[in-house]
Amino acid sequence: MNTSRLLADGARTLARHPLRTGFSMLGALVGVAALTLVVTLGRGVEERMLRTVRQLFNPSSLMLMSGSGLMPGGPRAPGDRLTLDDLAAVSAALPQIAVWDPVQVLDAAPVRHGDASATARVVGSSERWERAWGRGVSRGESLDAAEVARGARVALVGETVARALFGDADPLGEELLVNGVSFRVIGLLQPFGTDAHGMDRDAEVVIPISTAMRRLLNVDTLRGAKLVVSDPQRVEETAAEVRRVLRERHGLPEGRPDDFKLISPVEVNRLVGRMQQVLFLFLPLVAGVALLAGAAVTAALSLYAVGARTPELGLRRALGARPRDVAVQILLETTVTMAAGGLLGLLVGGGGALLLAHHLALDAGVPWAAALLGLGLSILTGVAAGALPARRAAALSPVEALR
Repeated sequence: MNTSRLLADGARTLARHPLRTGFSMLGALVGVAALTLVVTLGRGVEERMLRTVRQLFNPSSLMLMSGSGLMPGGPRAPGDRLTLDDLAAVSAALPQIAVWDPVQVLDAAPVRHGDASATARVVGSSERWERAWGRGVSRGESLDAAEVARGARVALVGETVARALFGDADPLGEELLVNGVSFRVIGLLQPFGTDAHGMDRDAEVVIPISTAMRRLLNVDTLRGAKLVVSDPQRVEETAAEVRRVLRERHGLPEGRPDDFKLISPVEVNRLVGRMQQVLFLFLPLVAGVALLAGAAVTAALSLYAVGARTPELGLRRALGARPRDVAVQILLETTVTMAAGGLLGLLVGGGGALLLAHHLALDAGVPWAAALLGLGLSILTGVAAGALPARRAAALSPVEALR
């Protein structure tokens, strides 16, 4: 019996049992769709993560955080002791620090303009924030030293805040309220987009650090600071010196843990590596497990089908079909089922990934190499899943099968 005849007979058999065929295809569909979805979104998330790291944390940067840290929603430790005087002392003691910018943050603050309202992350910074963070204003003016020194009520707003409060109107020169305190908008922040944590960095308002501490939060401590070292080769050495100066200023004896956290490029690279492992090792592994589970289901259903089709297969043997013909037909049916499921999974996973990437504002395209690899794996698992049922079918005795 030639291959085309076997394929035609196999197709008719699969069409006669749509439920069984559908369940056999489902495992491959889920596995390949999951693999395509995970790899596509993983690449988009990785690109966003690396872009955020490059923008916020270059090889010359050190991130200094108090006990409460800089991340939104983090715990607020009552023992925070990082102050502006601490940073001034560190800068004076370590001339290799080219730029330093203190940070105080008010998370999810209500902002208003007339009848319009929004929620924004309000960040207090110095006149050096633009040099420290590599982000400026697209229109208007940035903060200057005089405004920071006198605690001026001026603000730089992100595009998301500007759209929510002012619509299509020009926000420059307009007033907005942050926790009931009036600020004059002097600049529009350069677009940033969402960061690696999924936070919209355009939903931010930047104000002078002195204004944030005195008028909004009534505190004399900081959430953190960013330090930029003039020589990238001296970053780790500088980090050790910063730790030494701060421990001395805070009177921390040997053996007592720091009351601050200092993050260097080495730690950032280690964190990025762990995230990449999750994105490109563990998540595809989960998708592979789903594919193997689908193969097991397909093998079980194929074994059941061989038992249910014993009279039919026995009749074929009695009419002259060779054991090889029966085995090849069962193997072809199983492989075609898994391949069809894999192809559908490729379409479902690729389409779903592109839709989610668009919704999440990720720059992601379907990695066809990974997708085709998933399709190839589904075909291989189909061959593996059909091997045992095909062997059992080939071993049927025509006489016994027809009884």
